[in-house]
Amino acid sequence: MKDIYKNARKNMVETQIMTRGIKDSRVIWAMQDVPRHEFVPENMRIYAYDDYPLPIAEGQTISQPYMVALMTECLELKGNEKVLEIGTGSGYQAAVLSLLAEKVYTREIIESLAAAAKKTLAKLNCKNVDVILGNGSIGYKKEAPYDRIIVTAAAKEVPKELKSQLKDGGLLVIPVGSGYIQMLLKIRKKKNKFIEESITTCAFVPLVGKYY
Repeated sequence: MKDIYKNARKNMVETQIMTRGIKDSRVIWAMQDVPRHEFVPENMRIYAYDDYPLPIAEGQTISQPYMVALMTECLELKGNEKVLEIGTGSGYQAAVLSLLAEKVYTREIIESLAAAAKKTLAKLNCKNVDVILGNGSIGYKKEAPYDRIIVTAAAKEVPKELKSQLKDGGLLVIPVGSGYIQMLLKIRKKKNKFIEESITTCAFVPLVGKYY
């Protein structure tokens, strides 16, 4: 079947992502490959490759393409990592991660979103992604520790459970702050110490659970 969105996706990558400084060639390739339109409602597909987040269901959103690329680049993925994503949403971020990591566990607290994401990811043959229903603010201890953790919703503080489930030498990427604007943090774990780097301001829906 012809991909009618191929040119729109190419334009998205060239004008929204590469021009803003995303340099990781694997991230660029993944953003070019994953069909973002599959993760948005049918009536929103004409906007799927535009430069902003879009509403999905249950009052949630699919992140702006640039923010997905930026957060993914911050993870410094080489291909052999086990990744935990908190906040599956539509499943788009998980699909991007599936091309860049060995295994992805993605956790979603809203049952209908988890079911829809699982269906879309299966349709796209993302076999290395497990969608887990549950409270992501406490992580997913069963498969811990993780090489990388990414949180796609805003917390007032970094959940201690996520820090404890991160491998030594691992990276955690998370938006932190209250209100409409947060700070995207890149946190590296070294010998049980956490080194924080502020990346950029951002705007995410709140993390549901004990840390919001």
